[in-house]
Amino acid sequence: MRLGLLRLLIPVLASIAVANYSAPPTGDDELTEFIESYFEADERTADGRADRGRILKEIDRLAPDRLSKSEVKKWTSAIHERWESGRTLEKKTGSHRYWEDENRGLYIVGGSTRKPKGLLIGMHGGGVGSGDAREAAGFLGSAAKKLKWVAIFPEVLEKTEHGWTTSGTEEWVIDLVDAARRTYGVDANQVVFAGHSMGGFGSWMLGGHHADRVAALGPAAGAPTPYLGEDGEPNDIIDGVVPNLRNVPMRVYQSDDDPQVPPSANRIAVKKVEESREKWGGYEDFEYIEVKGKGHAYPSGGGKKWLAALKGFEREPHPLKVVWQPSLRWKRHFYWLYWESPQLSRIVVAEIDSESNSIEVTSEYRTEGLWLLLPEKLIDVDKEVVVRASGKEVWRGIPQRRLSTLLMTGVRGDEDLTFSARVPAWKR
Repeated sequence: MRLGLLRLLIPVLASIAVANYSAPPTGDDELTEFIESYFEADERTADGRADRGRILKEIDRLAPDRLSKSEVKKWTSAIHERWESGRTLEKKTGSHRYWEDENRGLYIVGGSTRKPKGLLIGMHGGGVGSGDAREAAGFLGSAAKKLKWVAIFPEVLEKTEHGWTTSGTEEWVIDLVDAARRTYGVDANQVVFAGHSMGGFGSWMLGGHHADRVAALGPAAGAPTPYLGEDGEPNDIIDGVVPNLRNVPMRVYQSDDDPQVPPSANRIAVKKVEESREKWGGYEDFEYIEVKGKGHAYPSGGGKKWLAALKGFEREPHPLKVVWQPSLRWKRHFYWLYWESPQLSRIVVAEIDSESNSIEVTSEYRTEGLWLLLPEKLIDVDKEVVVRASGKEVWRGIPQRRLSTLLMTGVRGDEDLTFSARVPAWKR
């Protein structure tokens, strides 16, 4: 009798249990929350970088050590979709404010805004108390349109002698690149920086700091910051520029009688490029054009001729050899290198040998925290990879595809610079 009653009660009890059951969050749900938190953490602050580090550790704890190729595809898509939801720009041409509520961050949209073939960041000249985005837009706007490039002409946030690298302008320019890519669907391999005078300085400096993000650079009548000798003449170039430009095409314009930007700074930059080419190879599409008697004027032929010299170049996201001299603490990802705490001004050279499935790293300094991101077009991730640092083997094994690596590299929404596997460049 009791057994019969129990048989009658089991379905009832089961239905009550199902009705009151609340499933705990799935692993994917928790991982998705961590991805969101990672995007919200500010890479440009020490606290934000620390938060991101903690999030990656939590993801490594929760996620499988080795992702399948289908899982890599799924998570890459999710990360890039999250990036796509970020800030966009006004689509129509004309003047706009990036921070409308603060009446700050003037930028001008020009060129071709319908299905553009590339993106131009046009940098204006100026100095202390001067500088106008309309100047760059007037010089380069119609030229960009002819090339079917969309053009963004920012105005520096504070008008100083080095306006493109101070007061947050550099960070803003990189944000504008991302926002323009979202807004207009621009290929990440088709981004060009160009400018005149102080804009030439900006093209050199930001181009060097972010060489992994540009297809070509066109500085005119502007030079990178030089170091001066006892005689007051340039004898070197500020760190973080020339070494990083090994894989970037450049067209540099200078007049021999420029009273505002004398040729000495660009000449020493060219000398450093030649020395770097001799040391590391590369710099194959670097061209210095010095003319006579043009003063501080724009290049002959105007913006159309100048930009036409940059047409046809495409970023190489996976060069076999990378030379990196970090200059920004928040710039941790450079081509297929990732440095948790970049050692500023210290040069690292990394070269892939696809045939032996190995990577050689050379540096005069210790490289703790430096990760080698593995481009699958150059390295077979499913086979043993060997890493040597300054001639000594520091790692050997089969890499793991991990969600943490996808996130730390995919946060920029750059398909070609999103990696699933990484290996250390130091003995752990």
